[in-house]
Amino acid sequence: MSAIDEITEPAALSSAPKGRTPAWWGMVLFVATEATLFACLLASYFYLRFLTSAEWPPPGIKKPELAKPLAMTGLLLISSGWMAWADWAIRHDRRWLLRGMLALTLLFGAGFLGVQITEYATKLSEFTWTTNAYGSLFYVITGFHGTHVFTGLLMVGFTLVAALAGKFGRTHHERVRIVSFYWHFVDGVWLAILFSLYLSPHL
Repeated sequence: MSAIDEITEPAALSSAPKGRTPAWWGMVLFVATEATLFACLLASYFYLRFLTSAEWPPPGIKKPELAKPLAMTGLLLISSGWMAWADWAIRHDRRWLLRGMLALTLLFGAGFLGVQITEYATKLSEFTWTTNAYGSLFYVITGFHGTHVFTGLLMVGFTLVAALAGKFGRTHHERVRIVSFYWHFVDGVWLAILFSLYLSPHL
């Protein structure tokens, strides 16, 4: 069956999405609550920073090195591009391109977590989450975000499996759009974390 036949048959026309689905709005509400939580954590970080007149980070803790966080940023931003391309691909019924872009998103997202693990190995030799309030907030914020990246990777992985099984088409791609929205949210939050935890102590 050609792409034109697929989208013009009665079943496809009747199932074409009209407006936003409940699943989309459910993801919007979920992202809104998570964004609020991240905002509270980052506000706590800055409140603690400006409350103290001592140097920041506290004595005994070096200013964050930027090489790994910038590498992590590059991986996430590129993966966000792959995810956007995957969303575009299925809207134009390019299923092979969808699969390739999802696989690249998965690879680069996993690379982000891999670099974060190596960063933790270095940081834990310097301070832990029990060292002081700075340490607690650093690990809570970055760890919480890492959990979101891992969750996003699970979503992308399941979407890739479904794509390989031929579950998506020009009129059936809601799951790709929802996963793409979540992944871009995770990337956006990381930019806020990069500025707050890594760049701002150098300013």
